[in-house]
Amino acid sequence: MSLTHTVKAFNDLSGQELYDILRLRSEVFVIEQSCVFLDQDDKDQHCFHLSLFSEGHLAAYSRLLPAGVSYEEVSIGRVLTSPAFRGTGLGRVLMELSIENCELIFGKGPIRIGAQTYALPFYTSLGFVKHGEVYDEDGIEHVEMIRL
Repeated sequence: MSLTHTVKAFNDLSGQELYDILRLRSEVFVIEQSCVFLDQDDKDQHCFHLSLFSEGHLAAYSRLLPAGVSYEEVSIGRVLTSPAFRGTGLGRVLMELSIENCELIFGKGPIRIGAQTYALPFYTSLGFVKHGEVYDEDGIEHVEMIRL
């Protein structure tokens, strides 16, 4: 599997790139997870967008948020792998690239995420630790985690 990735500020995304990202986010978060929520939350414009491609197809995505946009710390959000590429290890590749690029762009420091509780073992394996109580977000259990 041939993998490539891009990391772009919002204003550097082409119209097609933005469309592909938003379409995949809707496919996973709205359709697959049956969540009715406003995905366009006025944070995208402040973020860097990491797109992971397999053979030229958008296979996974995350957004990298500067400190102060979602949390006091730098954060990673909207983490997803396309259903067509699940089970291939791309989620780990995506998160490793996300952590690496957060450190390159924003500097070394803590990274906070809001993780779906089913994925706690995955995020723990990447150095994140639970930080807080479980909460409901759009009908799905989440918990904040931090990587120091």
